[in-house]
Amino acid sequence: PGARHDRCRGMDWTRSLRGRLAARRAPKKTEQELKDEEMELFTKYYMEWKGGRKSGSTSYTNIPRFYYRLPAEDEVLLQKLREESRAVFLQRKSRELLDNEELQNLWFLLDKHQTLPMIGEEAMINYENFLKVGEKAGPKCKQFFTAKIFAKLLHNDPYGRISIMQFFNYVMRKVWLHQTRIGLSLYDVAGQGYLRESDLENYILELIPTLPQLDGLEKSFYSFYVCTAVRKFFFFLDPLRTGKIKIQDILACSFLDDLLELRDEELSKESQETNWFSAPSALRVYGQYLNLDKDHNGMLSKEELSRYGTGTLTNIFLDRVFQECLTYDGEMDYKTYLDFVLALENRKEPAALQYIFKLLDIENKGYLNVFSLNYFFRAIQEQMKIHGQEPVSFQDVKDEIFDMVKPKDPYKISLQDLINSSQGDTVTSILIDLNGFWTYENREVLVASDNDSTADVDDT
Repeated sequence: PGARHDRCRGMDWTRSLRGRLAARRAPKKTEQELKDEEMELFTKYYMEWKGGRKSGSTSYTNIPRFYYRLPAEDEVLLQKLREESRAVFLQRKSRELLDNEELQNLWFLLDKHQTLPMIGEEAMINYENFLKVGEKAGPKCKQFFTAKIFAKLLHNDPYGRISIMQFFNYVMRKVWLHQTRIGLSLYDVAGQGYLRESDLENYILELIPTLPQLDGLEKSFYSFYVCTAVRKFFFFLDPLRTGKIKIQDILACSFLDDLLELRDEELSKESQETNWFSAPSALRVYGQYLNLDKDHNGMLSKEELSRYGTGTLTNIFLDRVFQECLTYDGEMDYKTYLDFVLALENRKEPAALQYIFKLLDIENKGYLNVFSLNYFFRAIQEQMKIHGQEPVSFQDVKDEIFDMVKPKDPYKISLQDLINSSQGDTVTSILIDLNGFWTYENREVLVASDNDSTADVDDT
């Protein structure tokens, strides 16, 4: 037995040695094979560990794919497939919206279920009847008949009711927003939720025939009209000048409302004059441009632009305009002119103040100090001398500007300080326009004369 045991031990040792030699002779694993093996082991042990945990949730197994690579330019088939699939998706979304007949049916149902007593002429509905209408109105309306929406529209009614008209207007507004979003998305060539300048130009160009207020426009003027309309969107909604605007931002601002207001065939003259997108407004801006262009070369030189408005913008300011803005051989084209007009006509708006602030910040420091204020106000003082007026002390004006703005740093005025003060339009007018400075300087006299005029009217 002892000899047999020694022999067995010898065989085990021999087998072990052979195994080692065989392992040495086996080819070395590549780096990729080692990585694959490591991943396999990690996955095995991780799943064992995960399975051993006492967790009732298995949601991690259903995580959806959240990243899809966009097709490259040379992948024509994939691009076409993506384009077609987006079009089908948008059509499906469009069919989910309420059409005119369904909206009319909703109005009849709401009117039928109004809740007494009547207060004035406004029809009201309580929550119980509101839910009944929701059941009868059909699946497309289900999203509107929620407790949250009812509570949002509930005001001070003693019977806990909401206005039928307010609710119906809310539904109409939601449907309009979704329709408009789908309409804009059809022009989103990239399919990433934003419109480039060319996309928005196509949208507005194809919208013109649907706007009765633009019926009188000559077709030869369409390109100038489209340029005028598009500039407003990009000036205010693309402050970083990226060349694209989010569709959400277009829907959130009031510009689209102003543009689509031109569907109203009986729009008042006052509304047309104040609406940037109206035909009279577009023709006014383009007409001003043509009048300034004395040599008729389609561009504006600094001398031509100096006659803008009342012709009282300072030379120093105009120099900065031509230094900072895009020009061609030292002259300004219509698109650059539109930015200039939008900035000067909307000086209370942050985007306009940002445009002017960049011109005033001559040292590019991100703030205005005493030096930069003095640099621009000197030109106002020189203009006052030319017109035979006694120049005002810069020290006094500087103190007034800092008092108006109240900046965080008592020696520097940032763009945010200017916006927060709500005095940005006054401050910029004082620094760049003699007429603006004169209006500010004589504000008390002007107010008094306005009051006198009002009194005269009252007496008559």
